[in-house]
Amino acid sequence: MNVVWTDLWKLLLAAALGGIIGLEREAKHRPAGLRTNLFICMGAAMFTLLSDQIAGQHTGDHTRIAAQIIPGIGFIGAGSIIHARGDLVTGITSAATLFVVASVGMAVGGGLYITAIFATGMVLASYRCSDSASGSSTLKSCCIATKWPGEAPTRLNSRLTDCSNHSTP
Repeated sequence: MNVVWTDLWKLLLAAALGGIIGLEREAKHRPAGLRTNLFICMGAAMFTLLSDQIAGQHTGDHTRIAAQIIPGIGFIGAGSIIHARGDLVTGITSAATLFVVASVGMAVGGGLYITAIFATGMVLASYRCSDSASGSSTLKSCCIATKWPGEAPTRLNSRLTDCSNHSTP
């Protein structure tokens, strides 16, 4: 019965750590928010637990199930990357976040609590540092706020509706 409570604790911790990262993304109105990060972190922890327990019962390789988390997250991450018009690519940070959140879940599932908590803190710190370095502005908001000297209002209006044109006139 003690093993069950330990496993439940691991799942709760994974959900909390993934949820914290997801809340940070959701607060910034970014894709892959609370539910996505929470589910991926908890799911990675669950697969890590299952991998160890199922293989342990059958004297098999206990890394086989857990090893499939990485390509699975890669598939989900690739789906979150979107190629827009021109050279604009979005979703890379979302994909990277999902990858890190899965590793946090695997760490919790493997019993590496301090490592998982530290990694979560590093993710949150990197978000804070990048926000303060960029002034919390995105390329789109910079594009909207910019009016080039001597630019006709119709040209400005077209750039306001289509911020994929990042070149100077």
